[in-house]
Parts: sequence; C-alpha cells; structure tokens
Amino acid sequence: MPVFLVLLLVLIILFVVKGVIIVQQAEVVIIECLGKYSRTLESGFNFIVPIIEAPRGVNWKVTQKGLDGRSYSYIKEKTKIDLRESVYDFPRQTVITKDNVSISINALLYFQIVDPKSAVYEIQNLPEAIEKLTQTTLRNLVGQLDLDETLVSRDKINVELRSILDEATNKWGVKVNRVELQDIIPPVDIQTAMEKQMKAERDRRAAILEAEGLKKSAILQAEGEREAAVNQAEGTKQAEILKAEGYAKARLIEAEAEKEAIKRITEAFNGQSDPAKYLIAMKYLESLGDIAEGQNNKVVYMPYEATGILSSIDGIKQILTK
Repeated sequence: MPVFLVLLLVLIILFVVKGVIIVQQAEVVIIECLGKYSRTLESGFNFIVPIIEAPRGVNWKVTQKGLDGRSYSYIKEKTKIDLRESVYDFPRQTVITKDNVSISINALLYFQIVDPKSAVYEIQNLPEAIEKLTQTTLRNLVGQLDLDETLVSRDKINVELRSILDEATNKWGVKVNRVELQDIIPPVDIQTAMEKQMKAERDRRAAILEAEGLKKSAILQAEGEREAAVNQAEGTKQAEILKAEGYAKARLIEAEAEKEAIKRITEAFNGQSDPAKYLIAMKYLESLGDIAEGQNNKVVYMPYEATGILSSIDGIKQILTK
C-alpha cells in the first residue's frame, strides 16, 4: 500500500509539473486538445491537462553568426510565440534591373505577429515564408526600374515593398511595419563607370562655376572702372567749374578794384590831366620791370614812345608834389 501511495504521489507531481505552464510577458502559447486547437494561453500562470492537452510546436527559422563571421540559418521548434516586433535581416541577393544590370541587395524587415493562431495554422515556418515572399517581390519591383532609378528610388521601393508584403501576410496574422533596403551594390565595372561619370560631372560643374565666377568678376571690374571713370570725370568737371567760378569772381573783384582805382585817380587829377595817360604809363613801367627781371634778357632797350612815358612820369611827379 505505501508503494501505491508513492507511485500515486509521483504521478500527481508529474501531472502538476506537466500541467503548469508559465508564459512570459508579450508571449503566447497555442494549446491543442487531442490534436485540435483548444485555446491560446496568455502571459502569466496557466494550467493544462497533461496527455489530453499539449502546446503546439512551431517551426521557426533562426539565423545566427558563426565564429567565422558568416550567418547560418537553422530550423528550431518552439512552443512560445513572441508578439513583439521582430527584425529579420535577409541575406544578400542578386537581382536584375530593367536595363539588365545585376545588382546585389539586402534588406531589413520589421514585422509583428498580431494573430498567433493564424501564424501557426495558416503558414508553415513563418519567417522563411516571409523571406521568400520578400525576395520574389523585391525582384519584381527592381525589375521594373533602371539602375539609376533603383539607386535614387530607395524610399519608393521601401514603401511599395511594405505595402505588398503587408497585404500578402495579412492572412498569416502578421503586420509588416516597415522595410529598409540596406545596400544596393552594382557590379565593379558599373561602379567604376559611375565614379568616372560622377567625376566628369563634378569637373563640368566646377568649370561652369569657375567660368561664371570669372564672368561676374570681369563684369564687376568693368562696372567698377566705369564708375571710377564717371566719378573722376564728374570730379574734374566740378573742379573746372569751381576753378572757372573762382577765376571769374577774382576777375570781377579785380575789375571792381581797378574801377575804384580809376575813379580815385580821376578824382585826384581833378580834370587837370588825362587819367588815361597815367594808366598807360603805369602799364609801361610794369612791362619794363618784367623785361628787366627776365633771366634770358641780355639786351636792354628803351621801348617806343619812351618820351611819352617820361612825360607821363613827370606828370605823376607833379601830381604827387601838389
């Protein structure tokens, strides 16, 4: 009897151990009863009936990097389904563009399981199915574009690829959040040709910019010289005008002074003598002074009508002695 109790106790313990399932947060477990879907266990403490009920195993493709740095994939069976957003790094693949250029592309896919039951029963090995669907869809999209369009249309490819994958995987209970193309690598000869083309384009732009700079510099220099010439001419004009105005004012002042002098001389003669003779005599005397002061004058002579001058001088003397 004690042996029977011991066996019964062992069976109860095994029954409890096999029946208790603890599910972590953001995970679920699909339970089948005699091979048929029964229910979905949420996070926390759960209990099932052993033998009659059992978790459904799911084949899941897992990729890991080995010691040599390469990525290796293998199939792993697990009973817990992760509801968090998962990222899948697809291996690099070769696709052909519309203009028959083979390019190498690898992509990242971010997806999330929103219906665990559909993810288990509607598709076998969900990650591998998503990978194959992504590869074929990517080939179709790139095959509709030229190489240049492919290189500059990365965002467009991402949006279209995500839309197609999200619609196709909807029946699998999967939500594709975003797709990102990591690298688009053309062949080596194409890369070399593109680098030469880019260098030639940069050289052309540099030559155009240099020519435009020289052109603008020449224009600015010509405009500067023109403005300088205009300003100089305007300054010269203003200087000549001011000089002429000054000379005219000086002449007027000199004329007024001579007028006043003649008036006073006339008043001094008081009608006794002709003032004109006095003025002529003074001019002759000034001219004689200029002739005498000249360095190159080596002959001294008496001008014509010297006697008239002397008589005028004598008249001046008489006037001054009165």
